[in-house]
Amino acid sequence: MNRKRGPKPGPRKLKPLATYDDKRSALAKARIAELEGLVGRQQMDLDFFRQALRALERPPAQGKSASASSKSSKR
Repeated sequence: MNRKRGPKPGPRKLKPLATYDDKRSALAKARIAELEGLVGRQQMDLDFFRQALRALERPPAQGKSASASSKSSKR
């Protein structure tokens, strides 16, 4: 009962401060996933507009009549 209060004498084993790195790693992974999604949406937009531009650049097919937008409306 004469024992002093407090930690036991001798070398102590400290836990590594990995919690900050773990949180940082989780945030980094979430940000990477967010950016990958953004890049995917941008790639879909690029593909869409590339196809639309190609459709506009194609010459009109032979044998078709003029489109309705090129006809003049006279009354």
